[in-house]
Amino acid sequence: MAHVSFKSKEVDSVPRWSEYLTAEESSPSASASWRATSVDGPQASASGGQRHLQMEPVVQLSKVAEGLLAKMYRLNSILDYPDPNTHTFSDAFWKAGVMPNFPKICTTMSKKFPEHPNKLQLEKVDKFALDALNENAEGYMRNLEQWIMLLLDLLEFREQVLRIILDLSSTVITLLPHQNSLILHAFMDLICSFVRVNLFSDKIPRKMILQVYNILHIMLKGGRDCEFYHRLVQFVDSYDPPVKGLHEDLNFVSPRIGEVLEAVGPIIFLSTDTKKLRNEGFLSPFHPRYPDILTNSAHPMRAQDLANVTSYREWVLLGYLVCPDELLRVTSIDVAMVVLKENLVLPLFRDEYILLHENYQHYVLPKVLESKRMAKSGRTKQKESDMEYNIAKQVEKMLTEVHEQALVACDAIHHERRILLKQEVGRMVLFFTDQPSLLAPNIQMVFSALALAQCEVVWYFQHVGIASSKSTRGRTVDIDATDPTIGFILDGMGKLCCLVRKYIAAIKGMVALDLDATLKGLFQQVLHCLENIPKTQGENVPAITCDLTDLRKHWLSILMIVTSSRSSINIRHLEKATVSTGKEGLVSEGNAAYSWSRCVDELESQLSKHGSLKKLYFYHQHLTTVFRNTMFGPEGRPQHCCAWLGAACSFPECASAIIPEEVNKIGRDSISYVESLIESIMGGLEGLINILDAEGGFGSLEMQLSPEQAALRLNNATRVKAVPGLLAPGNESYPDNSLSVKMLEAAMQRLTSLCSVLNDMEPICVLNHVFVLREYMRDCIIGNFRRRFHNIIRTDNCLQRPSIIESLLRRHLSIIHLAEQHISMDLTEGIREVLLAESFTGLFSNLQVFDRPVETNGGGSAIEIICNWYIENIVRDASRTGVVFDATHNCFRSSQPIGGGYLAESFTDKRELKALVRLFGGYGIDRMDKMLKEHTSALLNCIDSALRSNRDALEGLAGSVNSGDRIERDANLKQIIDIETLADFCIQAGQAITFRELLVEAVGAVLEEKVPLIYSLLKGLTMQLPDEVPDKNEIIRLRRVASSVGVGDKHDAEWVHSILAEYNSANDNSWILLPYLCSAFMVSNMWSSAVYDVNTGGFSNNLHCLARCINAVVGGSEYTRIAKEQRMNSLSNGHTDELQETELLSRASAESNIKSAMQLYVKLSAGIVLDSWNDTSRPHIVPKLIFLDQLCELSPYLPRSTLEAHIPYTILRSIYHQLYGASQMGSEQMTHPQGSRL
Repeated sequence: MAHVSFKSKEVDSVPRWSEYLTAEESSPSASASWRATSVDGPQASASGGQRHLQMEPVVQLSKVAEGLLAKMYRLNSILDYPDPNTHTFSDAFWKAGVMPNFPKICTTMSKKFPEHPNKLQLEKVDKFALDALNENAEGYMRNLEQWIMLLLDLLEFREQVLRIILDLSSTVITLLPHQNSLILHAFMDLICSFVRVNLFSDKIPRKMILQVYNILHIMLKGGRDCEFYHRLVQFVDSYDPPVKGLHEDLNFVSPRIGEVLEAVGPIIFLSTDTKKLRNEGFLSPFHPRYPDILTNSAHPMRAQDLANVTSYREWVLLGYLVCPDELLRVTSIDVAMVVLKENLVLPLFRDEYILLHENYQHYVLPKVLESKRMAKSGRTKQKESDMEYNIAKQVEKMLTEVHEQALVACDAIHHERRILLKQEVGRMVLFFTDQPSLLAPNIQMVFSALALAQCEVVWYFQHVGIASSKSTRGRTVDIDATDPTIGFILDGMGKLCCLVRKYIAAIKGMVALDLDATLKGLFQQVLHCLENIPKTQGENVPAITCDLTDLRKHWLSILMIVTSSRSSINIRHLEKATVSTGKEGLVSEGNAAYSWSRCVDELESQLSKHGSLKKLYFYHQHLTTVFRNTMFGPEGRPQHCCAWLGAACSFPECASAIIPEEVNKIGRDSISYVESLIESIMGGLEGLINILDAEGGFGSLEMQLSPEQAALRLNNATRVKAVPGLLAPGNESYPDNSLSVKMLEAAMQRLTSLCSVLNDMEPICVLNHVFVLREYMRDCIIGNFRRRFHNIIRTDNCLQRPSIIESLLRRHLSIIHLAEQHISMDLTEGIREVLLAESFTGLFSNLQVFDRPVETNGGGSAIEIICNWYIENIVRDASRTGVVFDATHNCFRSSQPIGGGYLAESFTDKRELKALVRLFGGYGIDRMDKMLKEHTSALLNCIDSALRSNRDALEGLAGSVNSGDRIERDANLKQIIDIETLADFCIQAGQAITFRELLVEAVGAVLEEKVPLIYSLLKGLTMQLPDEVPDKNEIIRLRRVASSVGVGDKHDAEWVHSILAEYNSANDNSWILLPYLCSAFMVSNMWSSAVYDVNTGGFSNNLHCLARCINAVVGGSEYTRIAKEQRMNSLSNGHTDELQETELLSRASAESNIKSAMQLYVKLSAGIVLDSWNDTSRPHIVPKLIFLDQLCELSPYLPRSTLEAHIPYTILRSIYHQLYGASQMGSEQMTHPQGSRL
């Protein structure tokens, strides 16, 4: 630390501050012109023999102040925000690695400051800790070095700033805003930076750092104090508390500060008068009294000064705090009260602050009371003392009352101001969007509006959650987190900045035109700069790129000469020489030229200064909360989300260059903020879509009455006593009932505007992360559609009806198409991808044949749910709800709802299955077909096992039938094992075949309706297929495709044939015994519970599905057997590739074999039935005869007259007549109960 020297008293100490000034060189700054002035400063001094002002150190020290504040902020966060004044330190403070973890010793030295550590007898406080401190003194000292350097920097900063302030205040002639605004701002900014640095230093443990470092130095250096110890002790002690030291240090400059604060009072009053701002058009591009005049020149200077009002308010708050005597000026009371009344905190740096009114009560009020006492004691002697006493009394009253007034009124004041800015900024956006050519002449007014809006937004978030401990009523200001004005202001600021950037080239060109040669003839250097400004040709304004730094440099050199009291020609001489001409003074013109020149080559920095929202980073958690509370609220505007997101682009600018780790931390926080907001925005987008998709949304518009319902309601409306629950026609048109329609309109408007804004929004760039909102929006809409699809598939405990699923999806798609009109991307493609993904579980059978298997990537979850439900509840009837096939209505029925939902007919009628086909398409239906095949294949394997295990009995049965031996036939029938179980399996297979038949018919109907040409092509192609067995592979695929769409009359047998061929079943010749096995079902016990229902055209236990099973299995097995025999013959003959044409059998021969097998089954079954005709089995004969009749009716291989050869048809007619007659009588009794007379 010996390299630090305090001997140099020169103002220019750039080498010491090089660490703090490196960041200044890397980015364009407003101080470029100030820095350049030092080039000519010494030359001017040498030529004139006088020492004039140099402004470079002023700006450099302001930059140093930012670096010091950043370092202290970092230290404060590392130490977990300690409270050195109350000596309150958390566990994290001691574990941070800055201070030695010996709380007793360290806290004692801090409390006893400024007493020397050697006098504290620390060995009595904690001997063990003192020994440990001595052992590791070098390491602890190394940890403290950078922070003791920070204290040294604070000390040197104080000395240099005070010297420069003294020099400026003693030499500058005037510091009034309207005369010398440029030097004034540099002067006051330096003073405010100086005050903030010292106020912030009270938040770090200065005493502990100094004392601990010194005792470590004593341990290592043989008892000697460090060379700067006593100076730092004096410095820290004089600034304990900091306000006390500031009072003493700035006492000499207090009158100049008081003059400045009085001078800025009028513009502060104007900024608080919202009525005047609105009525007189200070922030309006229109003339307040002459609307036809587009350019507002009513208050050009005042409107320009409004851009600095934020700085003026800060000057007032800090100025009167450190110079309390200036409050005793006559006009100072009003200025201070206005600013104090609308603030509760005094911002120091980033999100750090001190409580404003508490510090005024603690440090300013005692000074005022002291002045009051002194004035009272001298009041009898001097008249001025009497006036001072009255003023002091008024100030005392103001300071004691203004805190409560601020608690009550500050939020209302700022809310009214936010409403004004919301309106004015919104008007500006509309006006300059329509008239961009007027943006350049009004650019200063735009900056003023941006600065005021920036101030209000930052104030809002600075005061969220602020509690005041000194309030007499213990109140806190209530900040409304649902205030929608924040969103409007952010949106307006973003749009204004976009407009300026959009027309930046034109603004630069037109502003350059305004810099005419007014100052020609004054100074040759300024004239040379002005003549080099490019001129426009005609009406075309080129994208002017010129550097006016020299112009500002020369003007500042002149200004620093003429404002110095040591100059022979000063500002007052120049004003007298020019004002008499009736025009603006020379200095005023030069200052205006300086300001306008910055709109040429520093327009971006000006825009960033007034429109940047980077400070909001330190309140990003509050920012997220307010966004979520306001964005989709009653008064919120979802389209404002772009402004909330856009603020994050400037967050990384908050990082200080002297603290490298801040860049990563702030970058991570910024990215997290954007991701959090995007999540909320997309959640709101989903919410808007779901609101419209709800039953109270578009669902309420879909409610249509059937003619019967309409007639019932019309009849009800004419009655005197209306039935409760039925609304009269036109009820929805009443104003009282139109709220739902208004809600829908509002939701639609919000949805479309949000989609439009997100679509047009530029990508959000935060460091190396780019967020494209269009892509997020697309993923959100598609993801929400996928989730909605899954949600509507199921009800609470059952599957949703396919027609309702289709209706709900169409409603949801209509909302997506509504949004798609405002998005420049194809959402329909994404919707199709979702539907395909939910339907696709593999390649389409018989249509898509690839060598490599296609990955499904976990898709098809929806169709899996649908298929599993249908297989379990319809085909297998696992829930035991009595599912039977209704042949009359061609659907399945159930005796009770499935899962407490709907009856089976609500899922299996043609309308529902057609909806299912439209929903899941070919891939979904193919998946259903595969699952039906798997289920049916397992049942066919049971038949195969039964044929093998009962082969001897079946062969004996065949022999007995041929010989006509009835006793042997009955004996063989009894030897067949598990006939009941096998019959149940066959009924299940029949149910699967029947359900597949319904599905195939639905597919054919949809194809014929949607793509009739393809359907007719398949239908015609099927009729032209070659009639041979076995078919070639291509012909097999064509037949199966045709069968899957319901083309042809034998697709049940074709389907069973494909199952047997695919799963390699029916391998041996035992399948020729299938008719005998099926005939054995006639002796099963299942007929005892079979009841024929004339209304459904089937049996109560689904025996009619057994007929379809027998027909399909016999046909399919015969096709399989013949094809296999033909292949075996070809192999035995040596033809491995393909069969000779002479060896091919026609399908007619196969169908002839099937017909023979079916006739054999009918003959054998009829014989078994008739032979069992006796009194005990007579009731069971009726369902058996009806069963055989239905088999002959549905089988394409049996003529209708087949059964008549074995059973007289008169018996069947008598049976049907009896059944239908009984059914008719039952229905008449239901119609006329209690035996009513006709």
